[in-house]
Amino acid sequence: MVIFFTMAVLFGPSVYTKDREELNFDVPTMAPPSAAAPMGTDDLGRDILARALFGGRVTLAVGISAMIIAILLGTIIGAISGYFGGIVDQILMWITDTFLSMPTLPLFLLIVYLFRDTLTRSLGPEVGIFLLVVGVIGVLTWMPTARVVRASFQTLKHREFVEAATCLGVRPSAIMFRHILPNVISPIIVAATLGVGTAIITESTLSFLGVGFPPDLPTWGRLVTDGQNFLEFAPHMSLLPALLIFLTVLSINFVGDGLRDALDPRSRL
Repeated sequence: MVIFFTMAVLFGPSVYTKDREELNFDVPTMAPPSAAAPMGTDDLGRDILARALFGGRVTLAVGISAMIIAILLGTIIGAISGYFGGIVDQILMWITDTFLSMPTLPLFLLIVYLFRDTLTRSLGPEVGIFLLVVGVIGVLTWMPTARVVRASFQTLKHREFVEAATCLGVRPSAIMFRHILPNVISPIIVAATLGVGTAIITESTLSFLGVGFPPDLPTWGRLVTDGQNFLEFAPHMSLLPALLIFLTVLSINFVGDGLRDALDPRSRL
């Protein structure tokens, strides 16, 4: 399912060549799914499938980009905290706990409202909002990864191969990232997989609240928002894009669960 959705948003617009902004007068507005419009049309007569295929690129790009930022931050902070311990560990875990205790959604909204106009004027509405959304999601979702990496480093730093590397005079940075980190890849991969789904849900939430991408960039969350006022007359406008979000996130979470079972032999006991 993950491969199907990825291929669909990457190559679908080249196969299904309808213009996502074209007002189709051959099909009524808010028409239900049909052969002419497989996902129906919106209130302006635009083809929802064409818009969903294009918007899926943005949605998946946000999920993957935000996940990369979160994994990098979480891995670096968790590695430093778990390896050095002491006061460094206390300070970094205090910062982690502070971020975990923050109300995430209000903080998202506050940051977007504060910096959206500045970035859109500097970089344009699409690039500016993309960088803002990706940055906000990545910076505010690294904490679970940091805790997982910290616990793994605390366990592994007392192993014999680390003591041998220390006795040979290997630098701490090399021990951390060359000797210990490869042994922590499994939980990081699982966290990264699950992080994509979290980022997609967060972007969809921001778009649904009207503080995400501009209306002319049809992400899946934006499509749900555009159809919320027509649920009584045309439920497909919101339900079908919401179904895409649901199936994508569910499939990604299943992949994460499968990777956890495959990479951790103890989970099969």
